[in-house]
Amino acid sequence: MTLLDRLKAGARSLLGNRRADILSPMGPDAESPGARDALSAIQELSRVVRNDPDAVEIYLALGNLYRLRGDIERAVQIRSSLIVRPGLDPQFKARSLFELGRDYRRGGVMDRALAAFDEARALGADPEQITFELALLHADSGAFQEAAAQYARLGFRPAQAHYMVRHAEDLDRCGRPDEARALLARAVKVYPGAVEAWRARLVMAARAGEWRRAGKLLREGLERVPASIRFLLLEGLLELEAPAPRHGNGAATPDGSGANGVNGAHGINGAGSADFEEKRCATVLAAIEAQEPDLLLQYYGALFLLRCGNREEAGNWLAKAMVLRPDFWAARLELLSLSMEQQHLSPVFRSQLEYFIEHARKVKRFVCGSCGLRREHTFSVCPRCRSWHSATFRMSLQD
Repeated sequence: MTLLDRLKAGARSLLGNRRADILSPMGPDAESPGARDALSAIQELSRVVRNDPDAVEIYLALGNLYRLRGDIERAVQIRSSLIVRPGLDPQFKARSLFELGRDYRRGGVMDRALAAFDEARALGADPEQITFELALLHADSGAFQEAAAQYARLGFRPAQAHYMVRHAEDLDRCGRPDEARALLARAVKVYPGAVEAWRARLVMAARAGEWRRAGKLLREGLERVPASIRFLLLEGLLELEAPAPRHGNGAATPDGSGANGVNGAHGINGAGSADFEEKRCATVLAAIEAQEPDLLLQYYGALFLLRCGNREEAGNWLAKAMVLRPDFWAARLELLSLSMEQQHLSPVFRSQLEYFIEHARKVKRFVCGSCGLRREHTFSVCPRCRSWHSATFRMSLQD
């Protein structure tokens, strides 16, 4: 097989067989460790194309490599030169238009991307691939309702529910909480394990001071969300800030917090931070105690106890976590902080220990179970490998 034949075969492999990763949020040419080799591939393909200008597949592959490197202008030039070529087979023209749409989407030119996809569809391009690209396009542009509809057509329920949640959050920020609640309930029906939907419902109930409802939602969510990611429900409640005290007429306090702001408390009148923390802690602990013993549930229970100032009981919960897994670094760190308060330490040693604990708490706690990417914050989709719901808690510092 000649070099040209090998390159053509590689181009066909690159452009075909997308079905295996069609549900990757960024598509088969997403940024990956292999992108580092794109430059050498571009150079080789460019050399061959100069000797065989009719090698359409190589042109298409070359455009994909330029897009992979972020050179959208060059990628668009290649597609455009193919599209206007006289006598080009309609199949290749459809593929060129499809890739042109992907180029424009990557470059953020959404209207041109839509137009290119429409032309590609008219020429017989794969409708499933176009639907997938439209889902990505709408998601990138913040049209979450349309993105959810496209994923529904693909039958990919995790993504459909995810973007239903994103749209519901927009509705809530726009002062339409009833519509948001209804949409979140529908998202759970679409995909019962949608941790984002359960988390958003919990946060809304807590902000509204509906603690009985929040407890019910938390218990249901802990049962329906996969065990590997149900800690995300507790992380969401932990991140929720206590409402700032408000005047009797519901006006914001002098710090500028409004009744309906992101960190405000919908419907909480005169509830102070301490009361909020106490009710949040009681709600969470009641739900956790109804579950089988679990390392992360015990750990998060301790964190909520610390939030409401119950340090002794928090220590007991951390000790239970250590029984379940003695090498769990996060629980050991909190136990060290608690025990430090009970020790007679020199000022210098105490200062050094406090410095160590403060910086150890900044360790990236979350890791992708698929590719090992470490992150400071939770995620629904891994930013590197694009896998869905792969976030796990980093159990060991070696993970």
